[in-house]
Amino acid sequence: MYIKGRYIVSACALLFFQQVQASGMDCTKAVSVVENAICAEKPLYELDAQMGAVYRKLMNAAPQMRAELKNTQRRWLSERNECADNIDCLSQHYRDRLQVLHAQWIEAVAYRPDDVDRQVMEDLQLRVREMSKENPEFALERALGSLTSENGETSFSGDPNDDPAEDQTVFPKRIPKGVTQDEWKALNTSGLDADAEQGQANYTLIDLDGDGQRDLFVSTYTGGTSLFSFHETFRRDGERFTRRLVPYDPEASAGSSLFSTSDRGANQSAGWIKSHGRMYLAFRNGSYGADDLYLLNPLKINSQIPTVTVRYDYKLTVPRSQHRDADDTAYKIAAGLQKTLTQALIKSNAGKPLLTNPQEGPICPVPASEEDPDSYNSYGASYYVVEPVTDMSVTIANECYIARLINWYGSYNEENGLPALLMLRKPGPEGTELSYSVNGRRHVTQVSSTIGKAEDGAEIF
Repeated sequence: MYIKGRYIVSACALLFFQQVQASGMDCTKAVSVVENAICAEKPLYELDAQMGAVYRKLMNAAPQMRAELKNTQRRWLSERNECADNIDCLSQHYRDRLQVLHAQWIEAVAYRPDDVDRQVMEDLQLRVREMSKENPEFALERALGSLTSENGETSFSGDPNDDPAEDQTVFPKRIPKGVTQDEWKALNTSGLDADAEQGQANYTLIDLDGDGQRDLFVSTYTGGTSLFSFHETFRRDGERFTRRLVPYDPEASAGSSLFSTSDRGANQSAGWIKSHGRMYLAFRNGSYGADDLYLLNPLKINSQIPTVTVRYDYKLTVPRSQHRDADDTAYKIAAGLQKTLTQALIKSNAGKPLLTNPQEGPICPVPASEEDPDSYNSYGASYYVVEPVTDMSVTIANECYIARLINWYGSYNEENGLPALLMLRKPGPEGTELSYSVNGRRHVTQVSSTIGKAEDGAEIF
């Protein structure tokens, strides 16, 4: 379901559908083949109930669209009825329609960036450009660092579960250090146990709207194959903390997220910044050659999001000192091999992501006897926790190898720069496989900004 923060179906959308509580059609009055099929299948009946609730919710959120919605819903009902008693057909029609209505609902209630948001985005863009003149490697990080502020934050974790077999934490039973009695009372009346049941929860009190009262930020590690964490906000509302979605969906419950992160492959981070008197959740999603920074309004539904994109080129080098994973030993490669590998990287334009193009056709000469010539067109499949950059040919001792440069979605640090790997395989059924570490030092080449849809973990509500 998740590849480097990319959803096939939005997890939040699915939770949105699952959370809808409504009665379905009155099955005592079912007459048609379709109605009887829906009433006979509990999953279909639940989808029909969700459809009614989502449809009414959208009608209430967008009164100006009611006439058009009625017409499109009638057309959809007509198309649905053509499924007759085909359960798969009915299920697919309902799910497709729910996705459409959900997207329309988001557009109807989502926050629209204003002039202040645009100014914050443009100022951040200029700040990154200016800082890149002094530090072309970490201009974005330094620009964000200059916008952090002391907000009187207090953070605490959930208590361990009494059942050691359970991964979830429970909401603390005692008042954590730094939490006021007034906040503790509000926390305990806000139904936060439901969020703790999703996984290992951490809580941060922080003023997100500048009203002098601290709001709540909850991070929940749910694990799974992609090691997910989901992050949600609550507004301090009188004597309790209210979920971010409640103004738009009074029935909102645990499961919604401002954004999500993955610790399996994705290169993501998030932090609070303050600019022009407003707080933003700056969510960064990295890849080879680019950082996308989304400025999320922390207490709203975000659809059109101010975004700053920083692009990089890399100076790639193949160090002579290498590491052998098989026996955990270090060794040195010959100077000639180092030169060959470096020249292959330069020839492929691997250090210039915007200029890097995949090679068309065979990378190495294809023998006439080869039964699978397509296997010469690329290195092959890659594991989703790494990011393929480009494929190339490398000639070693008059033998052609197919090589692929991979990295970890632009992960970068001051000491080592960009860690990457050059993987080589000798074409053929029993071809030799080799790998060599590659280092890269980056510099900013382009900074741009736009307002548009987000992805990679920031696209959920």
